[in-house]
Amino acid sequence: MSTPAPSLMDKIVSLCKRRGFVFPSSEIYGGIGNTYDYGPLGVELKRRVKDAWWTRMVTLRDDIVGLDSAIIQNPKTWETSGHVSNFTDPMVDCKKCKGRFRADKLDDARCPEKPSKKPGECGGELTEAREFNLMFKTNVGPVEGSGSVAYLRPETAQGIFLNFKNVLESSRVKPPFGIAQIGKSFRNEITPGNFVFRTREFEQAEMEFFIPPEQNDQWYAYWVNERFSWYVDYGIDPSKLRKYEHPQAKLAHYCKACTDVEYEYPFGWGELEGIACRTDFDLKSHSAASGKDLAYFDPESKARYTPWVVEPAAGVDRTALTFLIDAYEEQVLPDGDVRTVLHFHPEIAPITVAVLPLVKKEGMPEKASEVDRMLRQARFTTFYDESAAIGRRYRRQDEVGTPYCVTIDGETLKSDIVTVRHRDSMAQESVKVADLEAYLRAAMRSWKRPTK
Repeated sequence: MSTPAPSLMDKIVSLCKRRGFVFPSSEIYGGIGNTYDYGPLGVELKRRVKDAWWTRMVTLRDDIVGLDSAIIQNPKTWETSGHVSNFTDPMVDCKKCKGRFRADKLDDARCPEKPSKKPGECGGELTEAREFNLMFKTNVGPVEGSGSVAYLRPETAQGIFLNFKNVLESSRVKPPFGIAQIGKSFRNEITPGNFVFRTREFEQAEMEFFIPPEQNDQWYAYWVNERFSWYVDYGIDPSKLRKYEHPQAKLAHYCKACTDVEYEYPFGWGELEGIACRTDFDLKSHSAASGKDLAYFDPESKARYTPWVVEPAAGVDRTALTFLIDAYEEQVLPDGDVRTVLHFHPEIAPITVAVLPLVKKEGMPEKASEVDRMLRQARFTTFYDESAAIGRRYRRQDEVGTPYCVTIDGETLKSDIVTVRHRDSMAQESVKVADLEAYLRAAMRSWKRPTK
């Protein structure tokens, strides 16, 4: 029997481990369920994703400021927000294989003993559904007990609400304004899966935009369109994106409206980012529970009100995975050869420029090292490689998504001219070393997503 061809997800997972994007965590001890470590290229990819998000959401705006709140907060935070009582999934257990599954996702789940079968089809009996809280508990202090129980935060948003008044008073901002945060969150997911799409430890990029209530509709529409455009601007195929507006019956208890930006993954459409109208639920709830007034007084209108909130919330790990999937192509060349290439936006690519001496002699490595240092000092992320034939080195850089390769050859030694190879077109141009920085920056600014 022939072996089935690997799926796109299988290829992505294999590439991620082979090239140092993502590794299974604790692998030498057999791993731990759905937990991953980011390797040298994965760290750079995530950093670029976060930088691109922060630049668009904070650096380029004058109405959004940043925050970095604690992972462990007073447990009353989560009682007030509703997470202790409401942050649950219905679960069932198989009495035979001991698998645990979400009761509302049984059609998507598979038996751990017999992956070709759904839960219960292994001959085991499924238990009645019961609610399972997704928060991770921990203990604060040297003595464990009910008084020491705390939680790892399941979202970054609540830290923003707790600091609303602090930011308002210290930053001299006023509604409409936002508070942005990137940080780790933890959810004890029953059925994590699809690589890093859903994990128990993940990084979020969230922003709470505080507005006068009467401005809600216009700002909600603005942020839905703005966040959708961000993905397109950074190279995601717009034909694989869509907006999904949640029906009223499925909205969270604190929401008036919610729209997801969805992407068509190899395993189907999935949420990439959610933009929610949270009304004034969070500020009013924390104000009532803490006894602290979290309303805003407008000195111009003399009106006092509790701001409403529009929240764009994205998962950094999921976004990085989406860029990987969307960039991946196996391209058949005119000679019949197949090259694997990641068409990353230059600002997202883990490596921006590879510096390659044509041969390891005649002074080329020394000149290449000089060019590499020059580009690093100009704040380019570079990779120096002098091993193997130049064609093979180009292919290695294609596979990790490096948009530009700079080759140092005999002409460089004679006239200080290098060859710049473009990843997407494989076109090559001669550029003077003195003009190289300006040339690369111009190429990055003018980059367009290639049609596959």
